Amino acid sequence: MTLFATPGPNRAGELARRAVDDGCDLVLAAGGDGTINEAVNGIAGSHVIFGVLPSGTANVLANEIGLPDRPDLAAKQILASTPTRIALGRLDQPGLPHRYFVLMAGIGLDARIVYDLDLDLKKKVGKLAYWHGGFRQFGRPTPFFRATVNGEEHHASFALITRVRNYGGDFEIARQVRLTDNDFEIILLCDNQWHDYLRFVGAVMINRLSKMEGVVVTRAAGIEVFGAEDQRIYIQTDGEAVGRLPATITTVPDALTLLLPKQYLARHVPAVQFREPLVT
Repeated sequence: MTLFATPGPNRAGELARRAVDDGCDLVLAAGGDGTINEAVNGIAGSHVIFGVLPSGTANVLANEIGLPDRPDLAAKQILASTPTRIALGRLDQPGLPHRYFVLMAGIGLDARIVYDLDLDLKKKVGKLAYWHGGFRQFGRPTPFFRATVNGEEHHASFALITRVRNYGGDFEIARQVRLTDNDFEIILLCDNQWHDYLRFVGAVMINRLSKMEGVVVTRAAGIEVFGAEDQRIYIQTDGEAVGRLPATITTVPDALTLLLPKQYLARHVPAVQFREPLVT
């Protein structure tokens, strides 16, 4: 076993890629969603087995698949987890290298919160910094953008393109998607006033989002998104700011071998084809 400490941001992918080139057959990433995203970008497309040891500010992936927050307890579950091939999301932007993501992409308000996040406050209070960032956006206009999904064009001020139900570790927005699916659940908010966002949150809390006027909930393997040239509309993937519109987001099937706990597979994927667990 070889341990690598990331010397700073945007280095975990390089380390994971080096592990693949050196012939490693298992890579475990200890950290939050940002570290996991970087590592996945280093091994996407390979057949190296990937696992998660949750730590850092937040770990939505660990919450989604049912791993404990404590790395030592998570490690025990990893030993009995099952390597399972899953799809990844892929973000393409003009003039930039493509970027993979495990969890979700967000466009509009949540991406602007991530972009404006007070990183010093994040170090001190963790996830509360995101709530603080959200309140700071109160009253600011949320511009519309164009989103083309399944051949239909929509005007929206917020888009969630997700492969997981969990959002931020606190609640669920998408309700039907699973990591072993080859498409996204896509949620579009087609209004842009603050009372619309409050209604949106309320509908999420009582699981009535699909019934809410001004909201589109659909499934698709891709989405194209365009903003006005004179406006900066930001994008986040797996909780990290990654640029602004325009962008194309698609799924890439069979892109990653992820260690999934038996209880996740039993609960969500009763008929999935998977390999044997690491330890029986």
